[in-house]
Amino acid sequence: MATTEHQRGLDREAAVEHLLTHAVADVVVKEDLRRELLGPRPLRVKLGVDPTRPDIHLGHYVCFRKLREFQELGHQIVVIIGDWTARIGDPSGRSVQRQMLSEEEVRRNAQTYLDQFFKVVDVDRAEIRWQSTWFNDFTLADVIHLTSKYTVAQMLARDDFAKRFSEGSPIAITELLYPLLQAYDSVAVQADVEIGGTDQTFNLLVGRDIQREMGQRPQNILTVPLLVGTDGVQKMSKSYDNYIAVNDPPEEMFGKIMSIPDSLLGDYYRLLTDVPESEITSMLDAAARGEVNPRDLKERLAMIIVTDLHSAEAAEAAREAFDRVYRRRELPEEMPEVAVAREERILSLLIAAGMASTNNEARRLVTQGGVRLGGERVTDPEATVKIAGPTVLQVGKRRFVRLVPKG
Repeated sequence: MATTEHQRGLDREAAVEHLLTHAVADVVVKEDLRRELLGPRPLRVKLGVDPTRPDIHLGHYVCFRKLREFQELGHQIVVIIGDWTARIGDPSGRSVQRQMLSEEEVRRNAQTYLDQFFKVVDVDRAEIRWQSTWFNDFTLADVIHLTSKYTVAQMLARDDFAKRFSEGSPIAITELLYPLLQAYDSVAVQADVEIGGTDQTFNLLVGRDIQREMGQRPQNILTVPLLVGTDGVQKMSKSYDNYIAVNDPPEEMFGKIMSIPDSLLGDYYRLLTDVPESEITSMLDAAARGEVNPRDLKERLAMIIVTDLHSAEAAEAAREAFDRVYRRRELPEEMPEVAVAREERILSLLIAAGMASTNNEARRLVTQGGVRLGGERVTDPEATVKIAGPTVLQVGKRRFVRLVPKG
C-alpha cells in the first residue's frame, strides 16, 4: 500500500510539473503555485471570456488544453463571461478603441464560445459566472472605491496604453476601467489562479494587485504563448485570415494543418499536443537532416488535433479525403451541388456557389490564380463560361462545388 501511495505522489508531481512547464510562457508565482497544486485544497482557476466575437481558433485551444490539465488534477475551472466588459472593449494589442456590443450580441457570442469551449473542457467540472451577477449591483461609490486602488501611472505602464498616449491617440476612460473590472472578477469569485495568453499579462497582474488591496490572497498567474497563424508570420486571428477554427469540419481542419509552413511544426506540436519534448526534438532533427518528410510530421499533427476536437474516425476519414484530393489528385467523393445558368460570368458563378460574397472578392480569387473550372485554371475575371453538364468549380486547394446547369 505504501508503495502505491508513493507512486501516486510521484505521478501527481510529474503531472504538476508538466502543467507548469509544457506550453507555458510564464508563471507568477511559480513555486507558490506548485505548492498549492500539490496541496489538498482544490484551487479555483479563473478564465475570463470577453465575448466580443464568437470565433474560437487553435490559439484559444492552447489555453483550453491547459485548463483541462487543471481539471484532471481535481481543480475547479471558473469561467467568467465578461458581459459587462464586452460592452466596453479591451484594447489588448490594439491601437484603437473597440466598439461596444449590445446585450443580445454578447449573449449570443458567449453561448457560441461556450459550445466550442466544452469540446475540450469538461462541462460538469466547470463553473460559469456572468459579470452582471455582481456588476448589476455596483454603485458609483463602488466604482470610485475600485478606481482608488490603482493609479494612472500604473495603468500607463501597459505597453499599448503607453504607446497610444505618447502618440496622442485617444484613450477612453472606459478603457482604463477594463483592467480594473477584470481584476474585480478575481475578487468576486475568489480566484486562486488566472490563466490567459501573454497579451493579457498586464490585466492578470492587475488582478493580483486588486485582490491584495481588497484583503484577499493574490492569485497566481499562468500565461500561455500566442500561437502563430497558418501564414507563419502573425499571431493566429480571424482578422488576419490565418486561423484554424475549433469548429472547422474535420476535412477542412486537416487540410489547413497540412498547409502550415514547416517552420511552425515545433511550436504546433509543443502547444497543441502532448507529444514529449524529446520526441519532438528528435522528429525535427530528423526532418532537418532529410530523413523524415515534414509532410509526414504535419499528417501526424493533423491526426492528433482532429481526433481531439472531433474523433479518431473523423480524423481517419479526413486523412483519406486529403490523400484522395492532394496526393492521388482525385476529387472529393461528396461536394455541394449548385444549379446555375448554362452561360454565366465566372464572377457570378463564384458568388452563386458561395465561394465569394462580392464581385471584388470573386475577381481577386481569379486574378490570384485560385479558381479552376472543370480542372482548368480560370485566368480572366471577365470571362463568361458555358456549363453544359455537371462541372466542378474549385477555389484554392480545399473548396469544391459541383455546378449543375438549370433546365
